[in-house]
Amino acid sequence: MVNYRPAPLDRTFAALAAPTRRALLARLGEADTISVSDLARPFPVSLPAIMKHLDVLSEAGLVTRSKTGRTVSCRLNAAPMQQALEWLARYQRFW
Repeated sequence: MVNYRPAPLDRTFAALAAPTRRALLARLGEADTISVSDLARPFPVSLPAIMKHLDVLSEAGLVTRSKTGRTVSCRLNAAPMQQALEWLARYQRFW
């Protein structure tokens, strides 16, 4: 069995492919940290669905989560976006 582990750039673009995940990142960009329940509140999907989206964002390194008591908080980590930006910049001359 082959264990396939996508490259960080692949994980970043895959995470950004879904509109819900992009909206989650936008909300995270507005606050330093935010609880998962507060983050999920405006979305018309279930909390488990939001958690799955956050799993994808976490695996891509775009979100970090911390737990204090029963509250799980999320924080944006934009570092993986730098590599994506550098990759896109190579093709900017064609735009």
